[in-house]
Amino acid sequence: MERREFLQTASVVGAGLVIGFYLPPGRGRMPAATGPFAPNAWLRIGTDESVLVMVDRSEMGQGVATSLPMLLAEELEADWSKIKIEFAPADKAYTNPMFGMQGTGGSTSVRAAFTPLRKAGAAARELLVAAAAQTWSVDKAECRAEKGAVIHTPSKRRLTYGKLAAKAAALPAPAEVPLKDPKDWKILGTRVRRLDTPPKVDGSAQFGIDVRIPGMLVAVIARCPVFGGKVARFDATKAKAVPGVRQVVQISSGVAVVADGYWPAKKGRDALEVSWDEGANASVSSASITQLFAQRAEQPGAVARHDGEAETALASAGSKLDAVYEAPFLAHATMEPMNCTAHVRPDGGGVDIWAPTQFQTGCQQLGAGIGGVAPEKVQVHTTYLGGGFGRRFELDFIQEALEASKTAGAPVKVIWSREDDIRQAQYRPACYHRFRAGVDATGQPVAWTHRIVAPSIFARVFPQTIKNGLDEEAVEGGVGMPYTIPNVHVDYLLTDTGIPVGFWRSVNNSYNAFAVECFIDELAHAAKRDPYEYRRDLLTKAPRHLGVLNLAASKAGWGTAPPAGRARGIAVYKSFETYVAEVAEVSVASDGAVRVHRVVCAVDCGPVVNPDIVEAQMQSGIVYGLTAALWGEITIDKGRVQQSNFHDYRMLRLAEMPHIEVHIVPSSDAQGGVGEPGTPPIAPAVCNAIFALTGKRIRKLPIGKIV
Repeated sequence: MERREFLQTASVVGAGLVIGFYLPPGRGRMPAATGPFAPNAWLRIGTDESVLVMVDRSEMGQGVATSLPMLLAEELEADWSKIKIEFAPADKAYTNPMFGMQGTGGSTSVRAAFTPLRKAGAAARELLVAAAAQTWSVDKAECRAEKGAVIHTPSKRRLTYGKLAAKAAALPAPAEVPLKDPKDWKILGTRVRRLDTPPKVDGSAQFGIDVRIPGMLVAVIARCPVFGGKVARFDATKAKAVPGVRQVVQISSGVAVVADGYWPAKKGRDALEVSWDEGANASVSSASITQLFAQRAEQPGAVARHDGEAETALASAGSKLDAVYEAPFLAHATMEPMNCTAHVRPDGGGVDIWAPTQFQTGCQQLGAGIGGVAPEKVQVHTTYLGGGFGRRFELDFIQEALEASKTAGAPVKVIWSREDDIRQAQYRPACYHRFRAGVDATGQPVAWTHRIVAPSIFARVFPQTIKNGLDEEAVEGGVGMPYTIPNVHVDYLLTDTGIPVGFWRSVNNSYNAFAVECFIDELAHAAKRDPYEYRRDLLTKAPRHLGVLNLAASKAGWGTAPPAGRARGIAVYKSFETYVAEVAEVSVASDGAVRVHRVVCAVDCGPVVNPDIVEAQMQSGIVYGLTAALWGEITIDKGRVQQSNFHDYRMLRLAEMPHIEVHIVPSSDAQGGVGEPGTPPIAPAVCNAIFALTGKRIRKLPIGKIV
């Protein structure tokens, strides 16, 4: 997209200035703005001096409702106290250029918006300065924008943006927009307070579970406990006898009990008599999946990386190491369970969807299909998300609400219980890794092979991306192994287990980091080398890896004695173009319980928008990954998930939280994301610390108790 193509002539909307955007021909030109909430309006400056920013990514705690407005406000020279936000509707205007659709994930939000939103603010700034110059009949060069106003430098006259909005809107947008030098930033790079904190504190923030609309009914769905199963028959007599139950109808995922509220809907589902055709997965178990993985690992897979001649180098190596690493299915366990409110109006009257979703394009397309209308007649109202972690990129809960509403002829909110969401969702793939390495007489690795056996998320969600059996996303951590080893071979065996898999915070990086960083630790031990120094010597061609590794080790006091009864472990990993190293300080109690006392994190994510948000996301990613490493496990028996709630799918408790230090590397290198990269290194850092303390190598997660 050419820069000048991206800016559209500003137009007057009401009493304010709207800077609109369009996509080039072939990607859907946008209509002219018709109001402050028009899909092409990313910015509106009102006569009340407010600056409205349309946030086109989903806010699930990661801070986009603050970081994205910061990008625009910096170039606009806005008064931050005047900034207001709205969540953008589903529209091609808000296509994530890194996805090709409107959605939030892959730690892309700031990276994708970094230039476009700054240009939006800069264009508005130039128009406002020009409008002020015309008003005063002075040279534009004598005017400057500052904190929500334009100032005529010689005379010190001042006009606020609200007073200039109408005149500025009548001016043509500049062809080229100068962006500020980073040394002149006033908002970017600072710790401005988050815009979403006050509404979350005072209760005005609307999450999906909060949605209430006139005439709304609530549905609870009975789903087959075995993945892939379907309804054989059902008897709704007892369910309909529950006071408040209005309808009992079959939908694609099961049987919907529609009632006046959640409790009668739930009691109706409890009373429902239903028989299931459990299908082909009724005999699947965790044991059978492990056996399947081990059998598949005996076969060569689709080649993902091949440097030199690993097999030849292995055969002639002075010594060899072999290891198998395993990781389980994991649930997302968001604090706000899945929910969606939908209103499918009869006779093509349009569709409204209120949802805590990460995938607006998918919602709109699904609504169009079920509602029998054009996508433009589907309005997606994105609420705040009570956690996402990839789970809310899925459309199952959206589809249920749409189908229930269409059948009931009324707006319907579908609510999943915690048990529903733990047992009947999509999971981080379980996986099996087989490593072989050859080392020379000095302990230096001369060959490295890594075989990854796992289901593929992309084979389910975007099957067209799978070429010759290779899911490139599933192997990225193996392919990106940064250590200088002359002979490397990585291959992949796509293995469907019958258990649905989906995007989970840091996705496949979470398990590839565990396997790669633990196995490199094994090589260091075999070479009788310090694991930090061993990594350092192998990262001479990976300067950003090396930079965070050195910083984390230094800040953690690597090389000095830890407190009595503790040991340290280290890991470094790149994901989503961000480099993170973590040092974990760990103890093991007499009963085998593992306690992580301290985590030191160094992160290089390129230019930083808000240090507070970067730090918070590193902390969040660490605790999310630590919970999974210690206890996270979804097990299967007779095709059924055995866990159901927080009593058997444990979360880290407040009293168990380690002290976390985050150190940000000043960097002008390519920008990376921060929502997910904190998660992958924590499991290997903890496991490596356990080995340093006890001599026990953890090759299978979760860690549980050390016995």
